Amino acid sequence: MNNHQTLTNTTTAGLTKNLQLLAAGALGIIILFGVGFAPMDIAHNSAHDTRHSVAFPCH
Repeated sequence: MNNHQTLTNTTTAGLTKNLQLLAAGALGIIILFGVGFAPMDIAHNSAHDTRHSVAFPCH
């Protein structure tokens, strides 16, 4: 393996990691604002159904 190929692989790995971090951050912001601005009954029903789907008691 030559130095150019090693540098290219390292750059590609760094770019991939940065894109993954950016995508995770964007998804988190979308979820946060989506829940934050949702009407209360929709947010409650979503949380309620999620709790039941993982067998977490909520009543």
